[in-house]
Amino acid sequence: MTASTNKMHAKPAPDAILAGLVAEFGPKTVLSDPADMQRYCRDWHGDVEGSALAVLRPADTEEVSRLVRACAAAGLAVVPQGGNTGLVLGGLPTDAAGHVVLTLERMNRIRTIAADDFSAVVDAGCILAAINAALAEQDLLFPLSLAAEGSCQIGGNIATNAGGINVLRYGMTREMILGLEVVLPDGTIWNGLSTLRKNNSGVDLKQLFIGAEGSLGIITGAALRLVPKPTRGETAFLALRSLDDVMALYALARRECCDLLSAFELVPPEGLTFAKEADADFVPPQIADAPAYALIDVAATGPIDLRAMVEAFLETAMTRDLVIDGVLAASERQAAGLWQIREGMIEGQALRGPHLRTDLSVSPSQVAGFITESIEELGRRLPDCLPVAYGHVGDGNIHLNVIPPRGLERAARDAMLYEAKTILNAVVDRHGGGISAEHGIGRLKRGDFEARRSPVHETLLRGLKQLLDPADLMNPGCQLTSPRDGADVRSLG
Repeated sequence: MTASTNKMHAKPAPDAILAGLVAEFGPKTVLSDPADMQRYCRDWHGDVEGSALAVLRPADTEEVSRLVRACAAAGLAVVPQGGNTGLVLGGLPTDAAGHVVLTLERMNRIRTIAADDFSAVVDAGCILAAINAALAEQDLLFPLSLAAEGSCQIGGNIATNAGGINVLRYGMTREMILGLEVVLPDGTIWNGLSTLRKNNSGVDLKQLFIGAEGSLGIITGAALRLVPKPTRGETAFLALRSLDDVMALYALARRECCDLLSAFELVPPEGLTFAKEADADFVPPQIADAPAYALIDVAATGPIDLRAMVEAFLETAMTRDLVIDGVLAASERQAAGLWQIREGMIEGQALRGPHLRTDLSVSPSQVAGFITESIEELGRRLPDCLPVAYGHVGDGNIHLNVIPPRGLERAARDAMLYEAKTILNAVVDRHGGGISAEHGIGRLKRGDFEARRSPVHETLLRGLKQLLDPADLMNPGCQLTSPRDGADVRSLG
């Protein structure tokens, strides 16, 4: 082959590719100014910076398809991004010349609400809270609830199979999805937006994309399973003597409150401190000091005396000496104030600076032992760190975060947090648990995920990737290692 032929078939330079995208799709759809791109190229907490050639902002599914085709033709990898509220760097671009971010933020239309079918079809870029605001007008609810619901997008929730506080009652996101619309890595549109509740026609293809974090395709639309919006609720904040008592109380609540128990959260004593640090005006509830607290929600629709049910449950709990003290909200405002503890403690930890955020899972029966063993091990090996254990104990999901001492140099801090992660992963392995309960794998947990996969698991995952994305252009480096990923993951976490 001659030099002139080689030149003719050479890949265009990044600047030429970018100019072509802008010319074809326009500057509203293709952002290339570094200032405009900055918020799409960093993680939610601002701890980690990535890089990309451009940010693509399609307005509809057809434009997503056209953009993906154009990127494939140019050899550009596409990193899908929702609200960018994930915690494992799954939507972070890492190559300034070879990656583009594709954000669904302009695709925010609620397409249909079918109240009689208890279903809705929405664009993937719809904000979770906005979906429920629209559904509330028809007394309906999409029961996914998490701290970022005011900014996260439903497409990202589905791509990561988000959990949240209501998993106990309604399950993970995958259990709330009836159908999907997906743009595949070659630009083909798969329309699987069925709203049927029972459809046993072969393999359920939508499940391939739920939890895949955009590595197999871009979710552009979703059919949601809805429930009647609860008309009444009760919220309690209870003080307990030990983690064992917390779990005993959970078992009692499951039996006494039946399927009306929506949330059961463990809050450590540090949670009240963090909530106060996050909001100086926050007034904590008047409750006894205790080693552990439980935040409980019970909700119902229809002619049920919910207050009597909850009061009977609490009376039984106190008779069994499980509860030291407690507060039962007398109004929605008081209930929101109690939940401010759970939400504020996350903000308070963030104010302490970079720290280890874990998302671990064990069987509910293992929760107390797992937390106790983890904190003891951290205390022996990293006595200067502050461990903070909280989470959705009813489904075994524990966020055991580790806050390093102030004033450390970055290298020393990162080494300390890496050791803390290693300690906790070893404990969770001993308890037969998992390293990602609800946040996903992304790039941050890729190595830990790889180390725990069986050869069969590896073969299946790689086979799916090869089948759907043989050129490895869809979110390369997310979940699976890839030569197209421009980042050293250890330097990101």
